[in-house]
Amino acid sequence: MERDDRPTLRALGFTDDELKKLGLWEIQTGSPDDLAEMYVRRSKKKDTLSTLRQQVREMCAHATGEGKRIRRVWFEQRSASKAHVRREEFDNATGAVISGFSRTLYVYKTSRLSRRGMGQVGTLLDQFDQRRARIVMTVEKIDSSKGSRMVLAILSEQAREQAAEIAHWTKVGGDAHKAEGRWPGGVTPFGLECIKGSGKLTHHPFEYAIARRIAEGLLKGITPAEIANALNRDKVPTRKGKQWRAQTIIHLAQSPSWAGLIPNRERQTDEFGNHLDKWHRGGEPLMAANGHPIQAGEGVVTFAEWEKIRAIISGRARPGTTIGDRTRGVRKAATIMTGILRCPHCKGPMGNGGRNYRCLARINQGPSVCVGVATTRQRVDDAMEMLWMNHILSLSPESPTIHAIARRWLSYQDPAKESRKQAVSAALDNAASREVKLNKEYFIGGGMDEAQYETLRAELSAQIANLKAELAELGKLADLTPLMEPKALSALWASVGIDGRRALIQAALTSVTVLPAKGLGDRTPIADRLVPEWRDKSDERNLDAAFAAIERSRTRRKALEAV
Repeated sequence: MERDDRPTLRALGFTDDELKKLGLWEIQTGSPDDLAEMYVRRSKKKDTLSTLRQQVREMCAHATGEGKRIRRVWFEQRSASKAHVRREEFDNATGAVISGFSRTLYVYKTSRLSRRGMGQVGTLLDQFDQRRARIVMTVEKIDSSKGSRMVLAILSEQAREQAAEIAHWTKVGGDAHKAEGRWPGGVTPFGLECIKGSGKLTHHPFEYAIARRIAEGLLKGITPAEIANALNRDKVPTRKGKQWRAQTIIHLAQSPSWAGLIPNRERQTDEFGNHLDKWHRGGEPLMAANGHPIQAGEGVVTFAEWEKIRAIISGRARPGTTIGDRTRGVRKAATIMTGILRCPHCKGPMGNGGRNYRCLARINQGPSVCVGVATTRQRVDDAMEMLWMNHILSLSPESPTIHAIARRWLSYQDPAKESRKQAVSAALDNAASREVKLNKEYFIGGGMDEAQYETLRAELSAQIANLKAELAELGKLADLTPLMEPKALSALWASVGIDGRRALIQAALTSVTVLPAKGLGDRTPIADRLVPEWRDKSDERNLDAAFAAIERSRTRRKALEAV
């Protein structure tokens, strides 16, 4: 066996000999007090691999000096300042310490740990303190177990302010470039390219002819589906080497950039109004002070042609449907297995086709891409209900799938609770930030008397304690009882709508392939033609364990009720 992080370390450029010298070659086992996790974060691609390797070397040297052995190196390229960005490796690194595999987490600097301030860092420190664990920042020589909490709070808030300042100046620079007609960056539309350093769009030497073929077809009134089928039939791939789809052509035609114009896209936000790193497709061109769109260089079509193409597409639109309607918002799910069911020929997703599930590649890209398959929707839904229940009942109560279903079910069943959890987390971040500023004003600024400071600190401490308690209460898992008993599980399935059943199924499996019929009139039961990819393997022996666990849970509950 080899270490789980060895492929990552090799990808960072370490040789096998150096890994052996650093103590990162062998699998490390032993007492949690002697083991440690290492977290390495690359915020941007401009952070060179040599810089990252040096960070690892310095943290390894620090660990050796403390007599610790690195159990695993966790590496990822993620932002640490955006609340909506989930850092899986960060969660895994802290989770390993919280779970008791080790007692130390090494991080190069505070800014590598988090840029979201003391709200996030403070909660993490509380969890580590409960387990007698610690966080060590090697550059700043900070050890959370040695009374460095105040210093860590100030540094984490400074990192948060730096992130906000970087975001502000990045936006100012981007807005200035767009006003000057410079391409704002990102992926250029098919048929165009932006030569490095020029800031202007030009015709792509190979793609432009294909893009112009698409444009002329749209101007003639040919549907996007027909154009996609023709391109696929002629073996013309997309930029990424994939097959064309009708939706791909529609998105392309709706983009102002395709006409060589600067787009003025609307940025997406979360439920609290915070900006996400996503923008709505299409949009309108950015207008100059004279009322004309700002040109970013050459386009596949002219502004007049672009407007005509949009008018043709919108003329086919049907409000409230999938056909060209860009104002309908998020559609409510109409089927249980759409996107989960897979075609046996192209391995692509199948979708709603009236009474049937049909291959989406066949619908959107034509028979030249996939011969397709169709099967009655009700038969598949009924069979999946049976397969899903049998699988869930065969799992151990400790199965990750059981707990994943509990989390998904809680989110679906009580969205207000999930929303409240996010609101409380944001409030905790804010309160912790105010606490740091209060301490800074009293201890460093000197503009506050002791009585006023003590009053404000007590109020803030009470707020933070209440928010932490509420967050802990909101974080409790849902009752797993219905997932252990056949009747309760059947009642749970029957009591929810399509959205609820989709949530339950997606927590248990990744996909289901429907095998093709042997011929017309094939009487093979549909359940025998469905091949699910379960997240957890079934084990019939777990049925007894499941029922035993639920019986113990009932006994404990009855005992508590009797008291």
